[in-house]
Amino acid sequence: MNPVTGSAAEVSRLADSPVKWHRAVGLTAETAVERGAGLWQAAVTAVQAGELDDRTLYWQRLEQIVGLSGRDARGFERSSRNYDPVFDADAQYRVLVTGFDPFHLDEAIEQSNPSGVIALQHDGVKIDCARGRADLRSLIVPVRFRDFDDGLIEALVDQLVASVDMIITVSMGRDGFDLERFPGRRRSSEQPDNERCYAGGSAARPLIPAGLEGPEFVEFSLPATEMLEVEGDYPVRDNRNVTTLESGDLAAQQLADLTAATAVNGSGGGYLSNEISYRVIHRLSKFGGHVRSGHIHVPRITGYDPVRLGSIASQAGRLIEVAVQAGLP
Repeated sequence: MNPVTGSAAEVSRLADSPVKWHRAVGLTAETAVERGAGLWQAAVTAVQAGELDDRTLYWQRLEQIVGLSGRDARGFERSSRNYDPVFDADAQYRVLVTGFDPFHLDEAIEQSNPSGVIALQHDGVKIDCARGRADLRSLIVPVRFRDFDDGLIEALVDQLVASVDMIITVSMGRDGFDLERFPGRRRSSEQPDNERCYAGGSAARPLIPAGLEGPEFVEFSLPATEMLEVEGDYPVRDNRNVTTLESGDLAAQQLADLTAATAVNGSGGGYLSNEISYRVIHRLSKFGGHVRSGHIHVPRITGYDPVRLGSIASQAGRLIEVAVQAGLP
């Protein structure tokens, strides 16, 4: 199995996947990239036509990557996740929306992830702002610790920071929409990733990911006040709750309250949802912090529920629209 793209654990699930796909073999590097881009665009088209299912892209990628290696596999993985989004040249503003692959597949092989649907829903969307038009592009990242350890998120930020004005990261979370105010630096979740690997941290001994330097907590910078006014089927919360080694669970009023704290859970928890937000915000700070960013946890679903997905995606769309309109000049 190619170590770059997918584990045997992920690919082995294909036998029980909710959909079946034809395997593509013998692709050239150029064709592999083109095929990956085609998978991405087909998923975008389907979701934006009302077929709210992110699983198609996930399972197709796993099926078609079998037999690819090296440059072919890297190109296919990259293009099928849209890691090189192309923004409209004439857009006044540029916004990136990120989602995650399905996970918890050990519990429900048919599992969907609303954040993936939301990402696909927003690729190529245009939103009018007070002083111009914003062009939105999206990508989907894997639920794999090794990609984060290898610097995937920092590489994406470095690549895009000169051309984007806002980055909105999205994942599946709790029972409502949580604006995760204070992402934390450490991993404390004992959940495995999609390769059935464990981070190694726990609530008692939260782990700093290898090489991740920075403060224990950073802060969300999207326009929370306006986003909290978005109504829908689910509550929208400004989630300031964190867990520290020194004080346990607490609701921080400002980042300064956490200066001397050791993170156990950020507002987004102790898993990759919290970590993507921390990494994006912290990396952006290296460039002066002119790009606004924050994480939205959307309501959790079990399995595949198109009715709930529709409701979640609709309210998420309004949240993102308000974030863009209120958060850009």
